[in-house]
Amino acid sequence: MSYRPQDGFFRKAKREGYRSRAAYKLLEISQRFRLIRAGQVVVDLGAAPGGWLQVAAELAGPRGRVLGFDLQPIQPLSGKHVNAFELDVLAPEAAERIRALAEGAVDCVLSDMAPRLSGIRDADHQRALELTRGAFDIARVVLNPRGVFLFKTFTGVDLEALLKEMTGRFQTVQRVRSAATRKGSSEIYVVAKGFKAGR
Repeated sequence: MSYRPQDGFFRKAKREGYRSRAAYKLLEISQRFRLIRAGQVVVDLGAAPGGWLQVAAELAGPRGRVLGFDLQPIQPLSGKHVNAFELDVLAPEAAERIRALAEGAVDCVLSDMAPRLSGIRDADHQRALELTRGAFDIARVVLNPRGVFLFKTFTGVDLEALLKEMTGRFQTVQRVRSAATRKGSSEIYVVAKGFKAGR
């Protein structure tokens, strides 16, 4: 099936004021798993252009706090409770920097990061795993006990070892595919709930 960048979700995002079609993936998954609730502190890794930030800000509400991080600048969003920062989330000091900006531990870490695809499946899978590992390393530093980690990755053999490691750090680890994911895509989302701090 050919790739159609301006599909139904793309057009819907334009109509409803979301910066990307990916907003509907977070809306769907958060509703299914009750990931983000009013008043929570949420961190979004790889947040540009800001579609997930918009959704997280809506769900957390003005009593919550939402922080987005990306190498690319992110156009500011309305609302004092949402902020965006330029940061290399794979840098060694990234986790501590994020925790400092969040002013402590957070309730939810989101990662919709994906590599620039080369078309070489194994290379793309390894790069995606590197990003996932980086996001997981940050989540282990910044999450509250019983916190939630949602991330995008791609199916492949090496993913299983990482998911097995995560099952030791979270009460539940579930794979989910969003209705907004394009047909033919190998992307999946993983919902890890109930972070076990101190392990």
